Amino acid sequence: MKLCEAIRNQDLENVIRILVEDPPCIDEKDERGIPLCLYAAETGNFPIVKYIVEYSRASMNTVDDENRTILHYAAMSGNVELNRYLVEKVGMDITAGDKSRVTPYQIAWERRDDALLSYYKERIGASYEEMYQNPIRTGMFPDPSIVRVGEDYYMVNSSFIFFPCIPISHSKDLIHWEIIGHAIENPEWAALEELEGGRGFWAPDISYDNGRFYIAATYRLNDTGTVYRKQFVVSSEKPEGPYSKPAVIDEDGIDPSIFHENGRHYMLLNRGARIFELNEDCTKQISEASLLYYGDQKRAPEGPHLLKKDGYYYLFLAEGGTGPGHRITVARSRELMGNYEPCPYNPIMRQMDENAAIQRCGHGKPVCTTNGEWYMVYLCGRMIGGGYSMLGRETALDPITWTADGWPVVNDLKGPSVLQKKPDLAPYTADEGKNNAHKWVTPRAPEPDGVTIGPDGFRIKGSRYPLSQVEARNILLQRQTAFCFRAEAALVIPDLKDGQEAGLTCYYDENTWVNFYLGREGGYFLTIREHIGKEDVYHNKIELKHSAEELIGKEIRFAVETDYLERTFFYRLFEKEEQADVLDNVYYLCDEGIKMGKRFTGAMTGMFAYAGEEPFFAKFREFLYQPLL
Repeated sequence: MKLCEAIRNQDLENVIRILVEDPPCIDEKDERGIPLCLYAAETGNFPIVKYIVEYSRASMNTVDDENRTILHYAAMSGNVELNRYLVEKVGMDITAGDKSRVTPYQIAWERRDDALLSYYKERIGASYEEMYQNPIRTGMFPDPSIVRVGEDYYMVNSSFIFFPCIPISHSKDLIHWEIIGHAIENPEWAALEELEGGRGFWAPDISYDNGRFYIAATYRLNDTGTVYRKQFVVSSEKPEGPYSKPAVIDEDGIDPSIFHENGRHYMLLNRGARIFELNEDCTKQISEASLLYYGDQKRAPEGPHLLKKDGYYYLFLAEGGTGPGHRITVARSRELMGNYEPCPYNPIMRQMDENAAIQRCGHGKPVCTTNGEWYMVYLCGRMIGGGYSMLGRETALDPITWTADGWPVVNDLKGPSVLQKKPDLAPYTADEGKNNAHKWVTPRAPEPDGVTIGPDGFRIKGSRYPLSQVEARNILLQRQTAFCFRAEAALVIPDLKDGQEAGLTCYYDENTWVNFYLGREGGYFLTIREHIGKEDVYHNKIELKHSAEELIGKEIRFAVETDYLERTFFYRLFEKEEQADVLDNVYYLCDEGIKMGKRFTGAMTGMFAYAGEEPFFAKFREFLYQPLL
């Protein structure tokens, strides 16, 4: 008898005999590829699992191919005694996530296992409904900065070359957010026209002082001159704006933040943390920059933020580069310009498990809630398909606790959480409905009459330039926020000239996108075109049988269903929905897809129209986006 069979038969006597005679066999897997120690937990047989834990060579770090632990399998069994033993004696984590962020707690909740849910609630101190899942902002929301004013929380994130620039989001519970405005909404102030994808506005910071909000950001130019980086500062009495015309500060660096103290204002920039003073309205630099502290790990120290608390200045840094080694460190000093002592617990946030769902965690900023709880917002990334970060860098949230010797640590130094207790704040419902104009962006500013968003749909002026050129305009997009989603665009068929196009786009930047569109070459047709670097790949041209007179003014509905890297395209014209084609690997719609320019934004989806030299307007009656997972 083999060990797998003995476990399946729940035969403890033979399990013991086999493990005594052949100790290495505990490392074998069942026919599904599940390690046998995990399979034993799935059966729910407590005596067998207890023997394996205490007498076999099995490692309790063993996971399956989906990064599920022994507690995931115990949760499937529903055996409360077994779960209690694994949690309390073995130290397994109820909130540990697999590669899809599924936790034992979620498994119990999906099974509606009241007994197990009751035990988990007892251990965690919160019901499953009182937990939240990271990331709190999915899709392209990198480089978060946060500030609390009264009972309201405001966050800004990088926007790169997308317009309007620098989304400003609002929340009252730190979990549910809605975009309420942008820091730069005037196309002339944005100055994005000639910038390549991935450049533009980097790593903004939001702060508040004496009744006014301040947003600072790096303006990253193309690598064509001698100046690559400048700093912008805007301000407003209202968090949603409108904000002032950007003040330009010609100090090289990235990731500016503003620290206010006793009526004086200071800007911090990388490398490490350099500091200089600003004038009274934060529009001019009035002192030389000097180095406060270079960092703890000393590799790519950036994203500096200062916090004054209990007589110390705490300096938070992002270090290690924005890849797998990304981390948050902290140092402190009794004097603002003094020598900063590194925290003995550094890094206070880093993902150490290379197989975990949430990776490359860093660039954090702390915030104190109305009831005195502390939290850190920070960026993270999730990989699929062997290392593709399709959604770009996202925003996560974890609690900060203060040690007895006065140091802040994030999530008890366990790295990013997948499932975490909600802050002790009143529930808040954010409204980012389908007609919320704030969620829509365009690569660079549109033409003055390029995009109109109204209650009856969208009006897009066809661009003179194809999407593969920086000069392309009027491409209306929203962030892809889930690995699996369905998007639909309903187009009123226009009177196209030969070579013109309109339809649905899945977009990363001018170098990588895929369009499903209606075109004309004599007659009307549908096709899918991938643009990968400098190459165009066309798929399955579908000639429409109807004449132009029969089609113009009618509705055609484009749809795409995404399952991670696979995208299936559909269309509906007059009759039932038809499948157009399937692309099995759109790897290029992410940072790692190709090596061209600056690639650390995120995939988007939306609508486009290409006119060439003869103008036309495309009317889309609606655009629907529905996450599926």
